[in-house]
Amino acid sequence: MTVLTGVDDARLFDGVDLHTLASRVQTPLYAYSSSVIRQRTTALQDAFAGLDLRICYAVKANSNLAILQLVAQQGVGADIVSVGELHRSLRAGIPAERIVFSGVGKTAEEIRAALSAGIWRFNVESADELLLLQEVAREEGVCARAAVRVNPDVDAQTHAKISTGKAENKFGVSIDEARTWFVRASRMSHVQLDGLHAHIGSQILNLEPFRHALRRVEDFRQELEAAGHPIHSVDIGGGLGVRYRAGHDRPIAIEDYAALVRETFAAFKGTLVVEPGRWLVAEAGVLVTRVIRVKPGADREFLIVDAAMNDLLRPALYDAWHDIVPLRPRRESACYDVVGPVCETGDTFARGRDMPRCEAGDLLMIGGTGAYGASMASTYNSRPLAAEVLLDDGRYAVVRRRQTLAEMMLGEQLPQDWHEA
Repeated sequence: MTVLTGVDDARLFDGVDLHTLASRVQTPLYAYSSSVIRQRTTALQDAFAGLDLRICYAVKANSNLAILQLVAQQGVGADIVSVGELHRSLRAGIPAERIVFSGVGKTAEEIRAALSAGIWRFNVESADELLLLQEVAREEGVCARAAVRVNPDVDAQTHAKISTGKAENKFGVSIDEARTWFVRASRMSHVQLDGLHAHIGSQILNLEPFRHALRRVEDFRQELEAAGHPIHSVDIGGGLGVRYRAGHDRPIAIEDYAALVRETFAAFKGTLVVEPGRWLVAEAGVLVTRVIRVKPGADREFLIVDAAMNDLLRPALYDAWHDIVPLRPRRESACYDVVGPVCETGDTFARGRDMPRCEAGDLLMIGGTGAYGASMASTYNSRPLAAEVLLDDGRYAVVRRRQTLAEMMLGEQLPQDWHEA
């Protein structure tokens, strides 16, 4: 699902000329296509039509308020992992009753805030958290609805740093441990444990890991029901992969994934929950960067651009591939290491990449950056956060302006009031 069509139109993204955009908004900048996000959301809703399904967007993928408002307008809820994401989601118009709270480190203060907001349910990841949820809910005089996150011990066949469903990962609990929770929860006065949750990892390009994990969850659900523990919701997480490398990555067709879910949970009469993040927004975003200079090296050329690892961390963190497309392509080709200005060897977007020859001042588009791009950005090397721009069929709106140097240092101060401790 791409909106870049051929050499003559390579500068257009969702009908917006990226050269014009870059002349008005300083690079580096993120640009997001509203059209692609709507198309993805509609495709997901159509694939699961007829099921009792809730889509809860994984806010961590891209937490910009404009993106959250856009998915809210499509009837999508939120999967959050912090009180900050809770406040963002509510401010963007996502109803509290369509919010699920995941994550291994929820604090009492975060649980209290979520209960006060009236979120739909908590995905609980440890016995300690379950007891804390009971305690805080009792203090608040409410009953918290919860699901246990089970770890099905399935290899997602993805990068080790985004695998979450194996026994050695920090997420969830074993099915054996979860079994004891339902006995314990039946005696809890302020927690209604009536759901299951599983998420085995991200950027999964093969149906088999899903097949194994979902089968284990459904078998466990049936066991619980037979033992007198009714299950009203099953959250199957997210993890669907996207196309980062053209001609190489082959994402799972959403229709095939939906067919697997329908088949696996055919006997389940409750609510199914999916938590897409990357799949909804990754291919809807690009990072536009400008070439600062071409630097000859001993055995390669370095294409130095004004974006850096603080703007897009994935290549440095995961050795992740992103397609890089010059917006003024030339006939002759060259081989580059595409690097940023940050003082780290890891500040590298591509190594030995064959692409059209570039010159200082040229614009490049780094694709597939709508997820885990701006949301993972930092001000390392005292580099201000990049602007974010929402595009929509030939129009654009700045939805986060580029951070100023003064804003970057806001909250810092020289020592004035010293205190003994």
